[in-house]
Amino acid sequence: MSGTDDLYFIVRNHEDQYSIWRADQEIPAGWEPVGDPATRSACLDRVGELWTDMRPASLRAFMDQGA
Repeated sequence: MSGTDDLYFIVRNHEDQYSIWRADQEIPAGWEPVGDPATRSACLDRVGELWTDMRPASLRAFMDQGA
């Protein structure tokens, strides 16, 4: 690796939606890091494991109320 240019954070918002963000950039407001920086590929693999329900958290809660 050649420094932080090759590293990313997994980030999550209040709706439990995930993305990745370059480690050398400030994480935008409304998002929080999940874990330590890793390669892009490793982050994308982990997002695939974590984000199994693409519905926003508020929609899941609403739908669970009707169940």
